Amino acid sequence: MSRSTDPGHFFQTTASLSETTRKAQKSTNIHGSPIRLPSKILSIAADPDDVGRVYVAEAAGTARRVALEVSPRTLYAGCWDKSTWSWNANTRAPLRRFTGGHTDFVKAVICLRLSGRDILISGGADAVIVVWDARSGEKLYRLQGHVRGILSLAIDPASLRSGAEDQRNGVEEASVTLFSGSSDREIRRWRLTASGGHELADDAATGPVPILAHETSVNALRFDADGDLWTASADKSAKCLVRERGWEADTALSHPDFVRDVVVDEEGGWVITACRDEEVRVWERGTEKLWHTFSGHFEEVTGLLLVGKLLVSVSIDATVRKWSLGPQDLQAAKLEAEKAQEGEVEEEEPKESVLTAEEEAELAELMDDSD
Repeated sequence: MSRSTDPGHFFQTTASLSETTRKAQKSTNIHGSPIRLPSKILSIAADPDDVGRVYVAEAAGTARRVALEVSPRTLYAGCWDKSTWSWNANTRAPLRRFTGGHTDFVKAVICLRLSGRDILISGGADAVIVVWDARSGEKLYRLQGHVRGILSLAIDPASLRSGAEDQRNGVEEASVTLFSGSSDREIRRWRLTASGGHELADDAATGPVPILAHETSVNALRFDADGDLWTASADKSAKCLVRERGWEADTALSHPDFVRDVVVDEEGGWVITACRDEEVRVWERGTEKLWHTFSGHFEEVTGLLLVGKLLVSVSIDATVRKWSLGPQDLQAAKLEAEKAQEGEVEEEEPKESVLTAEEEAELAELMDDSD
């Protein structure tokens, strides 16, 4: 007997039908010059060798390079099959599959060179961080401390500079600091070398003290040019944690839904956030004022990337969209959005009666008389 997966063949509530209709209508918009892909887009990464291209990870199990207009030599992608895959980015040929490190799907990966060795770090839904030799595929060691899945990883840029200096000075084994965010709401810090690692402690007597800046899952970690840490959370906020204040939050941007990603435009002075409510928001960094909202996606926005003055967003709606942060373009987009909003208000105003109750009754009598 054949089975249908068409939602139109099943009972749906009025609210569900209305939501489906709304998304179908919104899906036809061309805001952000959408590039449509076959399946839901879960993450985005830059191509350092070509500013006109980005890499995206799709829910269908595909990692795809997308040309923004018309590499790293190795591309890594974490997968739901509990492994991390790698490819030659130029030839697209598969290179290696990193297996045996995780017991659940891989949510975050990051690469770096440490003490002359190419290192791959993966974070899984099993709450484990695994450090690999990227060339040989050897599992070097595991880091455990989180009690729920790892969602985000970031290397402290200050430690990268000191690590590079150590290597220049002939230090046998340089180190870097890794930050990890989890669905347990904690941000933990780890000292990594090529041969081993451990969690950093604020106090040797009390042991490791994680950073607790959010009420729930930490979806993204991004360092800015000052070395401060920007975070995106499912508690509906994005925050800036200041290094000199012991990672205390001095900025909190509130949203109506989960915040999935955050990036900082240093030159323009903007903070941009991706939200589950389908919107991309541009905030003034100094005032925390919402300056503009890019509307175009019709499903959850899952990732952001800055390529010069071009902001690229990806979504579960299977589109890659591009938004200019150039001063003139951003101002034009803001004015256009304001005009569109004013137009909606003008259409709604005639629906509201300006008559008093007595005038309404008098008008009704006149209408009856005319019959």
